[in-house]
Amino acid sequence: MAGAGPPELPDKLYFKIGEVAKIVGVKPYVLRYWETEFPLIRPGKTRSRHRLYRRRDVEALLEIKRLLHNERYTIEGAKRRLRTPGKPAPAEPRPQLALPLGERTYRNALVRLRQDLQALYQLLR
Repeated sequence: MAGAGPPELPDKLYFKIGEVAKIVGVKPYVLRYWETEFPLIRPGKTRSRHRLYRRRDVEALLEIKRLLHNERYTIEGAKRRLRTPGKPAPAEPRPQLALPLGERTYRNALVRLRQDLQALYQLLR
């Protein structure tokens, strides 16, 4: 099967959280978490406090899932990408393990790293 596109959204104005979870393909708690991280997702609430998602919310959630799951963005990277939809987000910096200047062996670098980690551990205790 060549790349099946996004699922077809039913022709409705509002969707309950269970419906949205099935459409997007995630659990309801994931949708609730994404609401806290992505300000563009703001479902309405009924008097009984049930969430009602608009069509644009569902479309945004599908895009968020695509960015996080398919494109492998982090939450922060997906936020940046959604703020500037026309251009790709800059590459996220990856942590690098650089040997300090003057240290010529891995052993010395590892001893130094261990000392630093022990000092950090003491600080956090």
